[in-house]
Amino acid sequence: MSAIFYSKEHAWVRLASDGVATVGISDFAQDQLGELVFVELPQLGALVTASEPAASFESNKAMDDLIAPVSGEVVEVNHELDQDPEIVNDDPIGAGWVFKVRLSNESELQNLLSSDSYIEYIEG
Repeated sequence: MSAIFYSKEHAWVRLASDGVATVGISDFAQDQLGELVFVELPQLGALVTASEPAASFESNKAMDDLIAPVSGEVVEVNHELDQDPEIVNDDPIGAGWVFKVRLSNESELQNLLSSDSYIEYIEG
């Protein structure tokens, strides 16, 4: 399995060898949000831009955006979340992924944090 990178906005990215990146929210983020009741997914074919909202979450505590950690075209969305948004709570880095994007600028990954750096960041 390839490395996971994190943004300071609590999104994660895992790059596949075909240049497609899977994106979701971190365990820390889903814990802060609480039990999810709705996930608004991006449209297939949409262009997402790093540092801009790409999806949103509604929980029993709050509503929050998933800020895209990378830029590119959305090539797949996790429709399982339409019926069961709590998958994100149960498995945020696995089955709870949100969308897949074909990167337009792979160098953006250099702006993200490693797993260890992300842990240091959230522990402040």
